[in-house]
Amino acid sequence: MKRFVPLVALCILLASALGCHKETEQDKVKKIITTVQAAAEDKDIRKIINTLSRTYSDQQGYTYDTIKGLLLGYFFRHQKISVYVTNLDISVEGASAKALFQAVLTGRGTSESTPALLPESLGMYAFDVTFTKESDEWKVASAKWERVAEKGGS
Repeated sequence: MKRFVPLVALCILLASALGCHKETEQDKVKKIITTVQAAAEDKDIRKIINTLSRTYSDQQGYTYDTIKGLLLGYFFRHQKISVYVTNLDISVEGASAKALFQAVLTGRGTSESTPALLPESLGMYAFDVTFTKESDEWKVASAKWERVAEKGGS
């Protein structure tokens, strides 16, 4: 029994130390990215739109009001969507943040002739996403993306 008490005390100490981790601003930004990733796979446009700033605009010409059309088109073309995020680098400076990452996007249509395991569409994209803090919440202010193979004229 005397050996059991220190073991229990150690477990309590470790649990409290792990539970005391304060969420950093980088953690909060990463949570937005993972929310969008999961929402894209679920085709949940509303959840994605809720992560955008009302002042969202990007170099491709999309705004808060028009990004929904881009999502609808992609979701309509692909019955199943998978997103894998890699090389995530987040920097935070005051009320703005930037996330640079790559994402592998795969999509499968409704065609019965295609084996269910193989994607019909596959692409790796480089993302440069800017966030702004609004009412103590991080929101996507703009995003720039391009196919990785197209970078540098390849």
